[in-house]
Amino acid sequence: MRNRILFFGVAMPLLAAGLMAASFPDPPKVTTPAAGKATAVLAGGCFWGMEGIYEHVKGVTDTTVGYAGGSKATAHYDMVSEGNTGHAESIKVTYDPTKITYGELLKIFFSAAHDPTTLNRQHYDVGPQYRSAIFYSDEEQKKIAEAYIRDLNNAKVFKSPIVTQVVPLQGFYTAEEHHQHFLDRNPTQGYIVAVDIPLLKAFQEKYPEYYKR
Repeated sequence: MRNRILFFGVAMPLLAAGLMAASFPDPPKVTTPAAGKATAVLAGGCFWGMEGIYEHVKGVTDTTVGYAGGSKATAHYDMVSEGNTGHAESIKVTYDPTKITYGELLKIFFSAAHDPTTLNRQHYDVGPQYRSAIFYSDEEQKKIAEAYIRDLNNAKVFKSPIVTQVVPLQGFYTAEEHHQHFLDRNPTQGYIVAVDIPLLKAFQEKYPEYYKR
């Protein structure tokens, strides 16, 4: 869908201002951060923009876009775009947990990367493949995600309830090469200009302590 939209050269910030409230609750604290490297798999609309945010987060060492929620056999862009494979466009974030926590990654996810209150929709993209989801790999990730969602809903951070799914990761399948680091490779593409670059700039302004060039 994003490739068929005409923007007439006008950049539209869309969610950027509304998503990022003046004050956003911190995530649940982890008493003893793990050493080495860890991964998080998140879905929040078009994976171009999600990766555009997370590849600029301090403590993140690698990002990969792909598909999660369906089978390996249907993990192909044209099939996923039909909206009936069970997959969501997702991003795998590899990070150093001594420099940034899983909870902090979720803070960015909820407050800067997408709108967690729209069901099966982000920006101009509609369908379950664009749903908001956290694919947890262990019970600790599940516990942190569910607790944070409760905290955000109880604090009424958003006008509507959070609809983000918290589901076990069954598999992550890397997307086609031309989708990897798409924002960096295609900074003048229409969707990138209209949607993703304004979100990235808003993230940089709101969270300079997390932003890396």
